Amino acid sequence: MAQSYTFTKSGDSYIVSIANHAELAEAIMNFCQDQNIRTASILGIGATDQVTLRFYNPATKMYEDKTYNEQMEIANLTGNISEMNGKIYSHLHCTLGRSDYSALAGHLLTARINGACEIVITTYNTMVERYHDEETGLNMFDFK
Repeated sequence: MAQSYTFTKSGDSYIVSIANHAELAEAIMNFCQDQNIRTASILGIGATDQVTLRFYNPATKMYEDKTYNEQMEIANLTGNISEMNGKIYSHLHCTLGRSDYSALAGHLLTARINGACEIVITTYNTMVERYHDEETGLNMFDFK
């Protein structure tokens, strides 16, 4: 299987190119596992032709997923890397530009790259863990 990314490092940051047709969230997780990145922030841009966004409904404490099958610009990808139960945990949001110049936004579940995707992952010299908060139903930062 071909590598889903290429990268270079500068200081505490990695400049990463996600391969065309790779699944973005999976490529980010693979990269973080390969580089042993445990705490980081993520910024990026690119293009996708298939994406699944999530919207959290606080009344039901459930995510509602919606998939879009159309060419869109990833106008902004932002997120973070932390740990939960000893495993790498990614939390990603994105804003997507449609061909009519309208935008979609939400929690990113999956996105197939169609074109290019350029991200910067900045690491932090600390550990940030998460816990499941029963009141909100969300996985929150735990700064014990």
